[in-house]
Amino acid sequence: MRETTPFKAFRAVVIAVLGLFTLIPLYAMITAALKPLRDVQGNFTWWPSSLTTAPFVDMWSTVPLARYFANSVIVSVSATAASVALAILAAFAVSRFTFRGRSVFTTTVLSTQMFPGVLFLLPLFLIFTNINSATGIQLVGSRLGLIITYLTFTLPFSIWMLVGYFDSIPRELDEAAMVDGCTPLGALWRVVLPAARPGVIAVAIYSFMTAWGEVLFASVMTNDANRTLAVGLREYSTQTNVYWNQIMAASLVVSIPVVVGFLLAQKSFVAGVTAGAVK
Repeated sequence: MRETTPFKAFRAVVIAVLGLFTLIPLYAMITAALKPLRDVQGNFTWWPSSLTTAPFVDMWSTVPLARYFANSVIVSVSATAASVALAILAAFAVSRFTFRGRSVFTTTVLSTQMFPGVLFLLPLFLIFTNINSATGIQLVGSRLGLIITYLTFTLPFSIWMLVGYFDSIPRELDEAAMVDGCTPLGALWRVVLPAARPGVIAVAIYSFMTAWGEVLFASVMTNDANRTLAVGLREYSTQTNVYWNQIMAASLVVSIPVVVGFLLAQKSFVAGVTAGAVK
């Protein structure tokens, strides 16, 4: 269908408005990070009275941001690696094999996405506490417990998306690989995974973003030693003062890994999500 001039103008206006909704808060964050504290605490100004990079330096000493950053990296990378590995094996089994309970498994995986995550906070806390009492393994207040928690949220969606992507790969490729002497796992590693690379990247990005920015479970399942960035940012607010410029500076630093990773893998992420969702 040929686009008319009024439609093109309307589309341009809509895109411009949506762009302003996105860019104005980002601009306010960047300028606030470059302002002295007195400018941020007073009336809002579109431009700093004096530019300073002190908030980007002071934010590391006001709170132990480096430790929080390391905790977030460890938790997010570990949860992502576990989610991708388990999702690949589970999705391959569902896509390529027929077994008893297959439909029940896929239905259960999808049904977990119908419930808000906050409903699982108390059950997970009680389960982790009972495990600690029975085995001595501390999950509450540890990075391991947080990794397992994020795995429970990212794994169902990751399996569902990879099943759709694996279904779009012809089974003749698996059969040809097994004729050449590959086992099913060998066919998965040598044939299916290279063809499913966009889907795997999409699952990895989704899992990492979920773990990196989560706040609710991180605030309950961690302590001062293993606190993550999303929770640690609250410490810039004290009883006597709120360091708004340092909060904005830290927020920019926190968002860099996710933004850079998404931009580098944007095409694969979009392709993977589209193929998995459509199938």
